[in-house]
Amino acid sequence: MSPTRLEHRQLHAHLTQLRPGTAAAYEFTLVQSYLPGKPSLSLLVLAAADAFAPGCRKLVIVEATAANLLALGASLPTPEDFETLSHRWQSPVIDLQSPLGLTPVCIGKPWGQEIWFTGIEERGLSGVTDGRFTVPLAWVVAVVPVPLMTGQPGNPNLLKILDPLPEPVYGDLYFELHEEKREVYVVTHVDSHAWPDGRGAIRFGFDPRARARYAGDDVFRQGYLQAVTEYREIRRQIDSLIDQLRERQGIPQNAPVSSEQSKLWMASVPARLRDVESKSREVMNQFTQLLPLAVGDVVQVPPLLPHSLQHGVRTVEFQSPVYERKILSFAQKVLTQTEWDTREAVELMTLDAPQPSALTTIEACAESGIVRERIADFDDFRVERLQLGPDAQWTKAREGTYALAMVVSGQICFNGIEIKPENAAFIPAACGDLNIENKANQAGAILLCRPRATK
Repeated sequence: MSPTRLEHRQLHAHLTQLRPGTAAAYEFTLVQSYLPGKPSLSLLVLAAADAFAPGCRKLVIVEATAANLLALGASLPTPEDFETLSHRWQSPVIDLQSPLGLTPVCIGKPWGQEIWFTGIEERGLSGVTDGRFTVPLAWVVAVVPVPLMTGQPGNPNLLKILDPLPEPVYGDLYFELHEEKREVYVVTHVDSHAWPDGRGAIRFGFDPRARARYAGDDVFRQGYLQAVTEYREIRRQIDSLIDQLRERQGIPQNAPVSSEQSKLWMASVPARLRDVESKSREVMNQFTQLLPLAVGDVVQVPPLLPHSLQHGVRTVEFQSPVYERKILSFAQKVLTQTEWDTREAVELMTLDAPQPSALTTIEACAESGIVRERIADFDDFRVERLQLGPDAQWTKAREGTYALAMVVSGQICFNGIEIKPENAAFIPAACGDLNIENKANQAGAILLCRPRATK
């Protein structure tokens, strides 16, 4: 049969009106707005309704190639065809009333890597999996935004792991700020070689003692800007020398390399210049302050506050799905932009870092070991940490919006589907009550992120 070719809005209407116990095939043109030029991609969508309820419940999505269209056959598909076609097309069966496993994509950075679970952009596309096959999350969001996200505008919140290298300097992130983006970190690991006492750090705003040495905040800003400007000039000289080494070795100018390679290149820089770089970096960093971090600590990063997670501190991060930042400084070459944003950022930045505050306990039961804490409550999304004792379970009531779940520890099952630690699930808006169970003989922890309802 030939699938019904539909436009975006038409497809959503057809999927909503799918009769109980039936299936249908559609051809749909996806505009890939996350890629340069926004190229179109033709998708084949196989949809099925429940036996006793209207509307799409299960999906299989593939590219609408000639071979895939031929495999569809001449007759109208039935719900029973899903498994056969799923295997033939190597594409998952997506159940919109069940938790969906997320397949991450790793993004190399000069300081380590980011592991994206909900990334939808040119640099990387995260996936949805049924444990056998994977399809880009971007396709699912485009095909079924209402049952998946209840029509929440744009992309889902970005869930990722920040995984910096354990080496000092080489594993330190950019010192940057955001104007709009909200983000929260939860520390899951501190490298014992980098931080023998188990307490890592994040560079978090500015040192009050350094501010006190200046006549006022405007003078302090100018002093800091001068220190960064001087360091930037030294950094340019070093980066230029290393770029020559990259060219000789046939390594692209903006390709991430291992810390070992970076160290080899740095060792070839004249000792005098290396010494000046180290001293200048120390002068620049004396304006800032370090906030100690241990496993389990939570850091909310407010807009306009410069921050830099330090080497060897692995965190889960939830953030608004927007890409905007201003880099004040970095102790390596920035690969994604040619210039820093120091001058503009210094004018915008806030100098007052928030004081750590106790988390809000929403629910606690000593007998079962259940503790629910609110760890972030932003205008656009909120995040909770759920701790479950051995064999404990907790039910998340249906709320009519999607949720993102990251398993931190334990043997955690969502409606019987196990998600291993440092793996994540997308809970569709159409999913009913969700039973979360810890089958381990020790405590487990889960992070849950939910968007606020749009007005």
